[in-house]
Amino acid sequence: MSTSLHTALAGLVLAAALAMPALADGLKDEIAPTGKLRVAIAISPAGGAFWSTKTEAGYAGVPVDLGKEMAAQLGVGVEYVVHQNSGQITDAANKGTWDVAWLPKDPERETKMLFGPIYEVADATYIVKAGSTITNFATLDQAGIKVAAVNATTTMRGAQAHLKNAKVTGYQTYDEIFGLLKSGEIDAFALSRDQLNKMAQKIPGTRVLDETFKKTVTAVAVPLGHGRSLAFASKFMNEAVTNGTLRKAYDNNGLKDTPIRTE
Repeated sequence: MSTSLHTALAGLVLAAALAMPALADGLKDEIAPTGKLRVAIAISPAGGAFWSTKTEAGYAGVPVDLGKEMAAQLGVGVEYVVHQNSGQITDAANKGTWDVAWLPKDPERETKMLFGPIYEVADATYIVKAGSTITNFATLDQAGIKVAAVNATTTMRGAQAHLKNAKVTGYQTYDEIFGLLKSGEIDAFALSRDQLNKMAQKIPGTRVLDETFKKTVTAVAVPLGHGRSLAFASKFMNEAVTNGTLRKAYDNNGLKDTPIRTE
């Protein structure tokens, strides 16, 4: 091998070696600009594939576990940015307060953030208050019926489109709606079936309707313009499905019997 060719090859190897840390640093600058991965989470008592819960030790939930694992892969610490619902996470997408989130996806949200792979497909339906004569969607969708939903969520938008006569009202927190349903001040609550089944166990006499009005899909998301972050988050989620990270997060958060449902 000639000296000039050897020198050229050595130069290419050195350039590649120098470029790799530069790419890694560039990703960290975009996905963790504060030096920590800021994970947006929403809190409810029931938890689930999207919702997280407040615990004595901090927070628990599928997004909590995934955020911790993603931060470890990046070599940074993790910080959880708490919201009351997915609508608040969406509203903060352009404010630079969070770096990654796992939340329900719909066309409106796709104008405000970038979404990666879907990891959950959930059935949205309604739970009705104790003593209610409502048995199906037809008897629910009547004038004078009060239906609650978590404000500015994909489920609320779906319920508003689905119900032509009943009134759908948005509330900021799961806890507030839980209290209204328990006291009988609302007739029904629109949410994913898995969440409502857990709620029914806590409020005797309530009933979850059998029908489904919407399929809600949940995915990893980053703010608009964060293409490098999206590429990393998408790769992370694809690997999380195949290497068992996502299954472990489900199992750790009371979802051992819940299948992982992707597109």
